[in-house]
Amino acid sequence: MSRFFSEKYLDLEPYVPGEMPKNRKEIKLNTNENPYPPLKEVTDAVAEESKKLNLYSDPDSRDLRKALAGNLDVPEDEIIVTNGSDEILNFAFMAFCDKHTPAIFPDVTYGFYPVFAQINQIPYEEIPLRDDFTIDTGKFYQAAGTLFIANPNAPTAIALERDEIEEILKRNAYNVVVVDEAYVDFGAESCLPLVKDYDNLLVTRTFSKSRSLAGARLGVGIAQPELIADLNAVRNSTNPYNVNRLTAAAGIACLKHDDYNMENCRKIIETRTWSEHALKDLGFEMTTSRTNFLFARHPDISGEKLYEELKKRGILIRHFKGERVHDYNRITVGTPAQMEKLVAAIKEILEAGA
Repeated sequence: MSRFFSEKYLDLEPYVPGEMPKNRKEIKLNTNENPYPPLKEVTDAVAEESKKLNLYSDPDSRDLRKALAGNLDVPEDEIIVTNGSDEILNFAFMAFCDKHTPAIFPDVTYGFYPVFAQINQIPYEEIPLRDDFTIDTGKFYQAAGTLFIANPNAPTAIALERDEIEEILKRNAYNVVVVDEAYVDFGAESCLPLVKDYDNLLVTRTFSKSRSLAGARLGVGIAQPELIADLNAVRNSTNPYNVNRLTAAAGIACLKHDDYNMENCRKIIETRTWSEHALKDLGFEMTTSRTNFLFARHPDISGEKLYEELKKRGILIRHFKGERVHDYNRITVGTPAQMEKLVAAIKEILEAGA
């Protein structure tokens, strides 16, 4: 760091994204991207909109919000769109947390939550998951702060049922509850229907996973109008043009052909099931996944060693060094061909006794 770096950030531990190799020959199963590309209609819409790059984007994203309202069956004033779901999450930390209202989330969850707390100088509490990595919902009742719950959770891949989250909402009537549904389209139950009944609920979504737009950076927040107004106050005080023209065009075109996206989700779920069985046949243990990734460990090889051996063979998975998760790896579900190559490589590694 330079000598000019503010002392308020000296203890900041930045979020570390998954590796982004320049050599695209590698099989990339480490960042939970969708293995299927967007339709040509989406890329054509982006190309057409690129002719207007001399003009600012609509700060209210009206056309995109209208398309989302139709897709999600919610009013437009209950929607905010952002530069990836990370931005809406950061806005929530800024809008609903302070030194008197800490952020509260599980101790094993999305790694950006503690970073958002640190950079916004917000105190936070991490509530331990059970030994099997499930959330003990009772520990989130009558919480003294703003709750952030990734559902399904990452990196554990485990989902809560909607009624379990509704009970958390009932028990926290004076706290905002943020439900991060980045992976909900891969088999979990959405809390979106609860928005109409709970003025303390914010649901966040992303186009990165189920809609093949990780590179476009498009996130969505859904809540009752008062919470959306709070978030827009923060957005308009930081970057009112946060969703650029190309991303908005991609999002609108993507929603027009959402059957394609949902079919891709179905294929990923099918491939996930095959991969689960194949890895279990090799002796792996794993959580029950409702995401586009698997969270798995093998009793005969450390998580770090498996990660290293696969990388030597041109296959990237995600290894975390945290105390509770260092035996595990997070493996994105790719195409059937990619997963077959992964399983074959792991079999070779195990047989070699690496």
